[in-house]
Amino acid sequence: MRRRVLAALALAGTAGVAACGGGGPRTNHDRPPAPVTLTGAIHPHRVQVSPARVGAGPITLVISNQTKRAQTVTMETANPPGSDTVGHKVSTPRIAPQATGRLTIDARRGDYMVHVGDRTIAVAHVTVGKRRASSQNDLLLP
Repeated sequence: MRRRVLAALALAGTAGVAACGGGGPRTNHDRPPAPVTLTGAIHPHRVQVSPARVGAGPITLVISNQTKRAQTVTMETANPPGSDTVGHKVSTPRIAPQATGRLTIDARRGDYMVHVGDRTIAVAHVTVGKRRASSQNDLLLP
């Protein structure tokens, strides 16, 4: 009886090992760069963003609406007309007066405009440079 139990456990263990895993080795990919937070404000006559230069990778823009009207903020590539570069565009939900909004974008290298729907408010420009280093070996990241 004892031999049957041991034989059954051995077969079950072998079957379990054979059933799991894949056909080849697992490829490890580096983590993306750590997110960078940009801050901004919508003033009555212009949009302001700081810093104006950042490396490519995940970006979070936290922006305050200092106007008296609700605003939607858009961050998009500033492609010249006729360029073959694909645009990259992200918008916030409407931001109430004296409130803050947030948008997240995985920015690629290039020039970006940050603007609102009201064309009387001047746009801000953000330059995105080469991709930031991986956060693979950084500890305590979200």
